[in-house]
Amino acid sequence: MKSTTAAILVFSVSALSILAITAAAQSPDASNKVILVHGHRGARAWRPENTIPAFQFAIGRGVDVLELDLAVTKDNQLVVSHNPTLAPNSYPGERICKGPALAPKTPIRTMTLAEVREYDCGSVALAAFPKQVAVPGTKVATFDEVLDLAKGTTVQFNVETKSFPNHPELTPPPAEFVALIVAAIKKHNVDPARIILQSFDWRTLAEMRKQWPAIRLSALVGAVKYDAMMGHTDPTKDFAAIQKLTGAEIISPDWSLVTPEQVAAAHHAGAQVAPYTPNTPEAWQKLADAGVDAIITDDPVALLAWLREQRPPLHP
Repeated sequence: MKSTTAAILVFSVSALSILAITAAAQSPDASNKVILVHGHRGARAWRPENTIPAFQFAIGRGVDVLELDLAVTKDNQLVVSHNPTLAPNSYPGERICKGPALAPKTPIRTMTLAEVREYDCGSVALAAFPKQVAVPGTKVATFDEVLDLAKGTTVQFNVETKSFPNHPELTPPPAEFVALIVAAIKKHNVDPARIILQSFDWRTLAEMRKQWPAIRLSALVGAVKYDAMMGHTDPTKDFAAIQKLTGAEIISPDWSLVTPEQVAAAHHAGAQVAPYTPNTPEAWQKLADAGVDAIITDDPVALLAWLREQRPPLHP
């Protein structure tokens, strides 16, 4: 009975903490304003991206939310990867995974989990991130491993479906992809208040709304130059219009698209704004001045320090 009571108390405190900090982010009172910090791919500036060491580092430094990307293996296992193929046959500037030779651009969807786990994705520190520390022996993480990090913490999870309407061969159909995510969250008994589903493929947002309405949705909005690559057929970049179209609680645009007017319109429509991926104080200042609710950054350590230096502080 004691262990059950303790578990209920931890669950309740976790839920209340999430509600309190979310309410502060939405507060119209500038003295109470909090900008939440999402660690992009964990803490990409400090550890190899989308790895358990990166997520553990981010949690240890006090991030509010872990941002991560999901792909699906041949045997329908959710794994954490920004690209639907394994590096080094992946997008330039992303993590480098070493292991058995692969044909160029081999989709993770054509590999089993056992095959994917043969690769070391932590042994190379990227030159683009001078503070990044290699962690040799780091395997491709599973979503199960990430959700295990929920225990004993209040960290939230901003989970992206790497789904491409113009490349259906790279992922399961939206309904199946979302069903795998729902099953994993329920398996680990993670409070749905701690989960955000984000995507450029808004079909997966619609599926999540059907399958588990309690999960918050975040509509990703890219710069125009990436629309064709992402298979995005709706050209609008209007935040309020996107909220109406998707029903998302959060609009998550490329940070270059953010203006005070766009943020105000999103707020009027009932949505928060969480841009990606600014990494400099100058960019953070622009976004804070525009009134955003959260920032997704590669360097959550520096962002947290900057927010706390502001007067009044923008993060506790």
